[in-house]
Amino acid sequence: MATRTQAREAVIGMLYAYDLGNESIIEIARSMLEEKKIKNKQQDFAFSLLQGVIEHLSQIDLCIAPYLKEWEFSRLGGMERAMLRLGAFEILYTETDTPVIINEAVELGKMYGGEDNAPRFINGVLDALSKAHTKNKKSEDCSKTQDIINDALGKES
Repeated sequence: MATRTQAREAVIGMLYAYDLGNESIIEIARSMLEEKKIKNKQQDFAFSLLQGVIEHLSQIDLCIAPYLKEWEFSRLGGMERAMLRLGAFEILYTETDTPVIINEAVELGKMYGGEDNAPRFINGVLDALSKAHTKNKKSEDCSKTQDIINDALGKES
């Protein structure tokens, strides 16, 4: 039986494919999960993650962007983007414990991150997002998070 880690790993691969332009990935996701021996509850879990990230993609990207420091989202590696998007989706839209989400993303970063510092980078971004999100009482609107960042930096909204 597949684990949630394996389900997340499969989702990251599908998000990477989606990011490369394979927008029909959602239509073949279940068969891809079957091929990876991800079935039943884990398949439902993986499919809901994939659907959720794709459905909320623009909002997720907006929520991640302030925590990239001097990086531009478009300049990140595709796998790093996929891992950040999945982690951010889980932080923003699920009830999964944040330490579990971040740990899973970091472990996947160790396996698939293009840079040696990818796990540390993923940890930093998701941790910062999580702290701001918790402060905003799980608001789906990142504008409050952005206001907090702007206040801290002395910028106007």
